[in-house]
Amino acid sequence: MTTSNAAIPESLVPVLEQVDATLDASRERMLELLRIPSISTDPEYAGETRRAAEWCARELADIGFDASVRDTAGHPMVLAKNDGPPGAPHLLYYGHYDVQPPDPLDLWHSAPFEPVVMASDHGEKVVARGAVDDKGQLLTFVEAFRAWREVHGTLPARITVLLEGEEESGSPSLDAFLEAHRDELDCDVCLISDSDMWDVDTPAITYMLRGLLYAQIRLHGPSHDLHSGIYGGAVINPITALTRVLAQLHDDDGVVQIPGFYDDVREIGDDERRQWQSLGFDEQGFVAGAGLDRSTGEHGRSVLERTWSRPTCELNGIWGGYIGEGAKTVIPAHASAKVSCRLVADQDPSAVYDGLMRFLEERTPPGCRWEVTPFGMEPAIRVPTESRYLEAARAGLLAAFGKPPVLIGSGGSIPVVGAFQKKLGFDSILVGFGLEDDRMHSPNEKFELKCFERGIRAHVAMLGSFGAMAASS
Repeated sequence: MTTSNAAIPESLVPVLEQVDATLDASRERMLELLRIPSISTDPEYAGETRRAAEWCARELADIGFDASVRDTAGHPMVLAKNDGPPGAPHLLYYGHYDVQPPDPLDLWHSAPFEPVVMASDHGEKVVARGAVDDKGQLLTFVEAFRAWREVHGTLPARITVLLEGEEESGSPSLDAFLEAHRDELDCDVCLISDSDMWDVDTPAITYMLRGLLYAQIRLHGPSHDLHSGIYGGAVINPITALTRVLAQLHDDDGVVQIPGFYDDVREIGDDERRQWQSLGFDEQGFVAGAGLDRSTGEHGRSVLERTWSRPTCELNGIWGGYIGEGAKTVIPAHASAKVSCRLVADQDPSAVYDGLMRFLEERTPPGCRWEVTPFGMEPAIRVPTESRYLEAARAGLLAAFGKPPVLIGSGGSIPVVGAFQKKLGFDSILVGFGLEDDRMHSPNEKFELKCFERGIRAHVAMLGSFGAMAASS
């Protein structure tokens, strides 16, 4: 590690030296976890998902935690506890060991569950499903715990670890688990590493997360598939009708046409806008990273505004009729689409869902009917940017990186943050170590090994800052 220790408190130096000395072993553990195909949304991988949970519990037990695999109605949770010194804060660390499906497989350059380490612009990267989301990131704090234990024999704070196995499939068991284990999860603040840095050299704390409404829409037409020669031109085609309706979701300026969609949306303040502008965000580079030459969206808004503070509506999939090899000339009985709305602070997901239903019902084609299945409704989150815990995290990141973290928003959603606020009554600090080009949820997902290493060092330094709170209180 080339970062100078000049800004690092002397008490952290031996722990960081231990991180450097054992980095190869830390990387091997990450590769081992990445080889487990813990795809939570596919029932065929239920056994592998449990195997990943058991692997995580064993690693935590090996470094002194009281760790166990807890069954739920779906995939298991991992819950681990470690006592800390008197007066130390109680920290909850959250991560998820499940991953997205790797499809489409033909776009991967290597097998998604056979991690490959290769050269990158930042040194080396590991390519595998789950590398950055979230297996590599959750191991940044686990490996930080390991280094503290090996040097000091104990940890500087009281720590609970909660690892989920259903984050990528909507967290259906999370709320019930939080309710049932409220006392065990009673903490001062939560630390989550499931987000990005500003760039490879600049740490970030994410304070805004968009919410999510996700639904499947099906338009039913004829009672069964029909011969397109006999019936074509005489009856409605659900694919044609559905695409015509969905094309009306946005006007020519990119404004969403769902009734009431913007009613509760707040404009960001001038100070916030100036702070975002000071970040020097490269809009053209961001778009180029997606293989495009220009941005689109709500007219008159910057890319950061569109992705951090404005709600959106996107089609995530659309299908109907015959999609196999060769020809089969049918008018299908129904056509379907998956739709996601990313929501911002103060928007009510239920109200947006009602607006979506009104949008569809007002455009119901003659002789057809809608079937809408909601898969998730989570509000947006704003995390307080002034607290003693956030200041401790800032101090740790400054020590680890030699520069202060920036405050950023995120276009993504992490529903557990809202669940912790609403059900358990504490806030979360989101300190992630991914980069915007890590291909999260896409083929060839990767995690820079420099980010993995810096993430471990950052968690070591933040642990030191949190531990110092006990001495000063």
